[in-house]
Amino acid sequence: MRALAPLLAMILCTVAANLLMKVGAQDTPSPLLLGLLSWRTVCGLAAFGGAGLFYAASLRLLPLNVAQSYAAVQFVAVILASKLVLGEPVSLGRWFGISMIMGGILIVASYEIR
Repeated sequence: MRALAPLLAMILCTVAANLLMKVGAQDTPSPLLLGLLSWRTVCGLAAFGGAGLFYAASLRLLPLNVAQSYAAVQFVAVILASKLVLGEPVSLGRWFGISMIMGGILIVASYEIR
């Protein structure tokens, strides 16, 4: 599937952007950025921009309703990355929600393959 590459790139950019924004929120703002943002926050915003470009590329190849369903993997990926990279706790209820999101994505994917 040609749409897989831009979707995966979008998800990776979104995960990186969220991690950078979280870490950047803890940083002291840089005087070079008018004392408003840290360099990691700026990199996070740039990664969100990259994610938007990759998502636009995937929309050339997929219907919006399918692309958006597949893009929901980013929510699962960000939660997993926050657990693995930042050591944030993930409750049992959240794991249940993650499994429901993944189940929905698999249902959409199974109808798309037919």
